[in-house]
Amino acid sequence: MAVLSAKRALGVALEAARWAPSVHNTQPWTFSVSGEEISLRADPDRRLRAGDASGRELLISCGAALFNMRTAMRCEGFEPEVRTLPDPDRPSLLATLKPGGETHTDEATKTLGGEIECRRTHRAGFAEVPVPDELVERLVRAAMEHGAKLTPIRSPEALRVVASLTQAAQGVQAQNRRFTLEMIRWGQPPGSDRRDGVPAEGYPRQAVRTDPDFPQRDYAWEHDWGSQADQRAATSVGVVALLTTRGDSRREWIDAGQALQHILLHASAHGVSAAFHTQALEMDLLREFLRHELCSDEYPQMIMRLGVTFDDKSSVRRNLSEVVT
Repeated sequence: MAVLSAKRALGVALEAARWAPSVHNTQPWTFSVSGEEISLRADPDRRLRAGDASGRELLISCGAALFNMRTAMRCEGFEPEVRTLPDPDRPSLLATLKPGGETHTDEATKTLGGEIECRRTHRAGFAEVPVPDELVERLVRAAMEHGAKLTPIRSPEALRVVASLTQAAQGVQAQNRRFTLEMIRWGQPPGSDRRDGVPAEGYPRQAVRTDPDFPQRDYAWEHDWGSQADQRAATSVGVVALLTTRGDSRREWIDAGQALQHILLHASAHGVSAAFHTQALEMDLLREFLRHELCSDEYPQMIMRLGVTFDDKSSVRRNLSEVVT
């Protein structure tokens, strides 16, 4: 009976993994199962050549998938045994995970597990509904569990700096052919049957500017694509926060992804969504400026906005048969 339960836990963990967020919904992972152990591997063919030359965002995405697997396994009553970067000779092998001893699933874990398939990335402004300070503090504590730090930007001056850097990076990338071609690859036109990338219903046809303005990616590439949802009331920037780590190693990138997904699932359980702005972090000079001037010399891994939205958002994921080898 325990063997059957463990086998079920592996299947549930794999299903949960594919719902993790990833940059441009690239889903840059593959999985394999040997006995009762899952191997999580990076898929280098899905790395952003222009925007993510180091593979940092790829590993953050895979870290989010790892957190989903751990959460799902706990929801099945097993404490996961995880090894991160277990083999230096196989750099694409990011982690192994298997069901350990039986454990009691607490309500907090059940809540996180219930949000795995519900959570959605937002790509516009938020409604004028405040995010409770108490919730933000809980998100800060969630990041700490993974060795990361979540810092809400409260100063208007610092907020304008982060917005300005995002605007500058977006402007530079828009003039770069390589960045543009990547956007074309991962932005879907209406009616696409692809199971990866950003669907046309997942980004606004014309995003309303926030104050200060945090520009959105131009997935439509100047076409008249995108959601027609009425965004006129969605002008709030929300709570802007920086996710940082003390170091900048591959292990810390994976841990940052786990921290990020923990934050996102906890926020989603309280009706709060997140919008990501990685433009400035994809340019070394701007990332270093942020690190020294606003992050107390910690390494910025994600810029996000947290807020409330009432728009229904769609998402797509590849089938398990496409990601399990």
